Amino acid sequence: MVPPAPPAPPTSAARFARPGLPVVYIVDDEEVVRDALAWLLRSRRLLSEGFASADAFAAWLEAQPQPWPCAPGCMLLDVRMPGTSGLALFERLADAGLAATLPVIFLTGHGDVPTAVAAVKRGAFDFVEKPFSNNALVDRIEQALAKSAAALEARQQRDAAAGALSELTEREREVMQLVIEGRPNKLIADELRISVRTVEVHRARVFEKMNVRSAVELANLLRERGL
Repeated sequence: MVPPAPPAPPTSAARFARPGLPVVYIVDDEEVVRDALAWLLRSRRLLSEGFASADAFAAWLEAQPQPWPCAPGCMLLDVRMPGTSGLALFERLADAGLAATLPVIFLTGHGDVPTAVAAVKRGAFDFVEKPFSNNALVDRIEQALAKSAAALEARQQRDAAAGALSELTEREREVMQLVIEGRPNKLIADELRISVRTVEVHRARVFEKMNVRSAVELANLLRERGL
């Protein structure tokens, strides 16, 4: 008789999630805390990924394709852990420009509250003191995920605008700059020593490539996207 196969080792649901689904990253050295938080999130239909240390998350992060994250996410981060502290990990994330796309909620004991407050002032999303209310924590997680989604959308729009900008020819860029400055076609033609008709053609191509309908819309797009 063939003995039954051993049970498969437990795996994180986040690793099998469809691309684009939100994920909550739990970084806490206490397994019981990670398990309890994962259960809470599953009960609210939220995926999670657990890490036993800040170093483990940092190593995992280095292996991720860039730009990361590609889906909304947030982090539940313990302040005090052996090895690299939660605060040090947060500083690393902030330096990498991930504070908006991966909002961090610190999990703190009473003695860590001043540290967590200081981290919030440096860009962390919030802190929750242990023991915490499940409903209150999930509410903040959902708000953090919404912030992450908005930041990712803004990043995608900025990248799309930058890509469109890179497709402009040198002449189209020259015309675009003068259009943004509010110059009429006749003055642009005089400055660039080209015909008004040529200016009109370049202007139309700029608007088409940048997906705008007016000079004001173009100027607002470039300003909002930091271009």
